[in-house]
Amino acid sequence: MNIKRIVTALVGLPVVILLITLGNKYIVDAVVAIIAVMAMYEYANCIRSEAKFIAWVGYLAAFGIAFTHVVSDMVLSTIITLGVPIVLLLLFFNVIVTDMKITFKDMAFSFVGILYVVGFLGFLPILYGVTGKIDGKMLIWFVLIAAWGTDVFAYWVGKNFGKHKFSKVSPHKTIEGCIGGMLGAVVFSLICAYVMNTYFDTEIAYLTIAILAAILSMIGQVGDFSASVMKRYFEIKDFSELFPGHGGMLDRIDSVMFIAPFAYFLLTRFL
Repeated sequence: MNIKRIVTALVGLPVVILLITLGNKYIVDAVVAIIAVMAMYEYANCIRSEAKFIAWVGYLAAFGIAFTHVVSDMVLSTIITLGVPIVLLLLFFNVIVTDMKITFKDMAFSFVGILYVVGFLGFLPILYGVTGKIDGKMLIWFVLIAAWGTDVFAYWVGKNFGKHKFSKVSPHKTIEGCIGGMLGAVVFSLICAYVMNTYFDTEIAYLTIAILAAILSMIGQVGDFSASVMKRYFEIKDFSELFPGHGGMLDRIDSVMFIAPFAYFLLTRFL
């Protein structure tokens, strides 16, 4: 299993690096939309024993991410502001026109899934498209580092030094691992900030990025636990077998999803 995880990571990491460095905001929008559709499919498959997913609303919302930078900033702001009311309107409309063949339970599960996937993941392309003294192509790295740095260090520290279990939600995770993951995110973020300051003429304050990295790491760990909550409720090990040794798309992006909106808010205001 560890070999599968390593091989998958070695293949996937260069793809992510090329996408961020050589892509543009329209390509990133399209790729994130595809990821959102795949994640939505996994969520729909996950809940099928409990509820019927209202697919057309979910996939329409996920696919809409592809148009993040096609529409004007004013239209995008309006969509973000009215996003939740629009989704609820469409879901209730679906219940009404089907004479309640689609139930309130179906609607509720679908609503949670759309918020979970699109509501969080949709902030990645928004952050990537930021312009200013530090553009989105650089800021997006702190999202990935907060997630991946936490994951790597939490696994290593937990495996070698973990003694105190953190929660029954994820019985293999330990308090030591969670702390180690946060420290890992801080260390990697400081290294990233040093590289940017040295070679790209940025002026990132090291204390600021250390604090932000710690906050984002904790948020990402909540995201990881949240995915575990769903998997334990539906009694599944992974959301799919898309990535050998890593599980499905949702298994891979659960931390990144939660981090994205908070990173957009924090990084654009404090860096």
